[in-house]
Amino acid sequence: MTSSSDPAVARVGGIAAVVVTYLSAETIDACLSRLRAADGVAAIRVVDNGPTEPHRDDGTLAIVQRHALADPRVRFIANPDNPGFGVACNQGARAALEDVPGVAWLAFVNPDCLVEAGTLVQMRELAAAHSPCLLGADLVDEAGHRDAAARRRDPDFARMLGRLLRPSQGGTAVLPDDARDLQPVDAVSGALMLMPRSLFERIGGFDEGYRLHAEDLDLCRRARQAGACVAVANRVTVVHVRGVSSRSRPVFVEWHKHRGLWRYFRKFEAPRRGVATRMAVFAAIWLRFPLAVARAAWRMR
Repeated sequence: MTSSSDPAVARVGGIAAVVVTYLSAETIDACLSRLRAADGVAAIRVVDNGPTEPHRDDGTLAIVQRHALADPRVRFIANPDNPGFGVACNQGARAALEDVPGVAWLAFVNPDCLVEAGTLVQMRELAAAHSPCLLGADLVDEAGHRDAAARRRDPDFARMLGRLLRPSQGGTAVLPDDARDLQPVDAVSGALMLMPRSLFERIGGFDEGYRLHAEDLDLCRRARQAGACVAVANRVTVVHVRGVSSRSRPVFVEWHKHRGLWRYFRKFEAPRRGVATRMAVFAAIWLRFPLAVARAAWRMR
């Protein structure tokens, strides 16, 4: 176990891990156990956005409280409502940076990500060598299959329009380049991101106008606009048990995913597009919504 008082942590700058939970009892125990055992971690802040009604309690907070009692690095914030993923990430980051001296790095870790002991320090070493750098990892599922969302291009709205006519057109995933330890990409998955505190503060953290989904795309784009490297550590593999808290609410998830895409388009692309293109993209996003809900519901079955 490491702490913010360890000489090695103080020398290179401790890592604060921020975990946002929502009905995450299925994986949060393993997630926190691994984070507590991970090298270089000076603080762990859990922000719970789960429902407060007793009949909907899945035990997430009880698990987090048990870890907090066992390890002073673990503290939690229980939101009385669900203000969104970006808001909760910013809450957790602020709490860690205010509480713990020596924190120079922030790791945003989904409750269904299972890091190894050396994961975060390996990422820190790579990011420090290419500073400033926002870094993701090679995410795999429990069977070892790679997650295409780990390496992405910026959303291509022209391609989105094309897919309405030619559904076989490719998406935004980027193929892994295993010849490179560090693979530059437009965006990494928000399931696991590590970045310097200075970069996070310079770009103002997450845009809290997103509720769920696309806030990671937004953060990566603003990091690049600020001159930072955005990349994936191809030799740092992390198991990501995808979508645990999303399986029971496909309409909610898809609504906010599509709302997030529209916000992203309005923020970064719409100012340089004509009225006809803006209208076409709006139609493409929201015509895609019922199809996405139907696919999600089918997968649940």
